[in-house]
Amino acid sequence: MTTKLLDLVLPVRCVGCRTNGRLWCDACAAEFGALIPVRRPALEGGPPAYALAAYRGPARDAVLAYKERGRRELAEPLGAAMARALPWMPRPGPDPDGVWWLVPAPSRRRTSRQRGGEHMTVLARRCASELARAGHGAVVAPMLELARSATDSVGLDPVARAANLAGRVRIRPRATPPRGSPVVLLDDVITTGATAAACHRVLTEAGLEVTAVVALTSTD
Repeated sequence: MTTKLLDLVLPVRCVGCRTNGRLWCDACAAEFGALIPVRRPALEGGPPAYALAAYRGPARDAVLAYKERGRRELAEPLGAAMARALPWMPRPGPDPDGVWWLVPAPSRRRTSRQRGGEHMTVLARRCASELARAGHGAVVAPMLELARSATDSVGLDPVARAANLAGRVRIRPRATPPRGSPVVLLDDVITTGATAAACHRVLTEAGLEVTAVVALTSTD
C-alpha cells in the first residue's frame, strides 16, 4: 500500500515522536538547531563541516523517513531547517553577489530511482526556496554524480568507504557555477566523512571553492 493510501486509512503520525496529527511536529523540528562542528580524519585539511543534529532519536527517524521511506513531504521542514542554519556559518558562504551556490551530495543512480529521485537535490531546492523567501539569492547546482561502479556504503569501514568512492565521484554539466565560485556541499548524514571528502576533492579540481559541508545529521 502506498504512503498516500496509508494516510487515508491511518491517522497521520509524527515520524519523530509518533503523536497524531502532523507528519513532523514542532517539538521534533526543534531537534534541528544550530550548526554543530563535525570533525573526521577524512575531512582534515578540507572545509569546515557541520551538522544540524546528531543522528539519533527524532532527527534520525526524520532522515530515514525522508530518504528511505518515501516521505518526500519532509523536504519542506528539513530544507527550511537547513536554510535557517546556513546564514549563521562562521565562514562566508555566498558569492560576492550574495548568491548561495548549493551542491547536493550525489546518490547511486539505482538507489535514486528506487527512492523516487535524488533526495538531496529535492532537499537542496527546498532549502534554496526558503533562502530566497528570506531575501537571499540561492542556486542549486546538482553537478555531482556517482559512477555505476560505486557500491552501497552501508557497513563499510572508513578505509573501505574511501576506496569505494575513489575516482567514482564525477562532474556533470548541470547548472555548474562559474569557476572560483564558493559553494556549500549539502548532505543528509556525515558518517566517516568519505563522501564529503571525495566531493570536496572533485569540486576543488573543477575550480570551485567549497566553503563548508553542511549535513542534516552526523553520527557519534
